[in-house]
Amino acid sequence: MAPMSRTDLDRNVLGGPLEECGTDPVTGFHRDGCCTTGPQDLGSHTICAVMTEEFLAHQRSIGNDLSTPAPQFRFPGLRPGDRWCVTAPNWLRAFRDGVAAPVVLASTHERALDIVPLSALTQNAVDVPDDARDLD
Repeated sequence: MAPMSRTDLDRNVLGGPLEECGTDPVTGFHRDGCCTTGPQDLGSHTICAVMTEEFLAHQRSIGNDLSTPAPQFRFPGLRPGDRWCVTAPNWLRAFRDGVAAPVVLASTHERALDIVPLSALTQNAVDVPDDARDLD
């Protein structure tokens, strides 16, 4: 039997298994392609967001430059269209400022709900289920 991976235990905001967010570039606090989290992840890198120019500019304006490469942290710098696990507090700030990045719900960790209301995430979702009643 294959060993259980971390993501087999993690759930997304829809209640299902946490799906991969992105591997080009490889995202996640643990750089495992998923928005998995744990006690060391003090920033709550739990929201799988699709980068937009507006979101990247907003993040830069609040001191969170996601565009500039930082090789020492295995960070390539992001461009519009990249999928990245962003921190729940910074995404919420962008949401309140009207520039939230689109969200992949199936790849957003349920712990994001400790900080961000599900309604804010679903308003910006790019993967809304066929039956939206499942979100109630």
